Amino acid sequence: MPQACLEHYGAVCQVCDLRFKERYGEIGEGFIEVHHKVPLSETDGNVEVDPIEDLKPVCPNCHSMIHQESPPLRIEELRERLRI
Repeated sequence: MPQACLEHYGAVCQVCDLRFKERYGEIGEGFIEVHHKVPLSETDGNVEVDPIEDLKPVCPNCHSMIHQESPPLRIEELRERLRI
């Protein structure tokens, strides 16, 4: 399922637009994390996940920042807070 997410969005952070291949070269090719809109820990594990609506690729830093608050920040909320 994460593969369908990555095929749709690419390996690009949906918060900060980081592309690891552009930053690190070949070693960064395809590297990204996949964020679940609804944390798996809040489900019974038996949940249907839409790989486009429920999953988003994010870099590890943005992923950590999303989870700094409870409930986790939405992608759009963190993007608004981002200072670049």
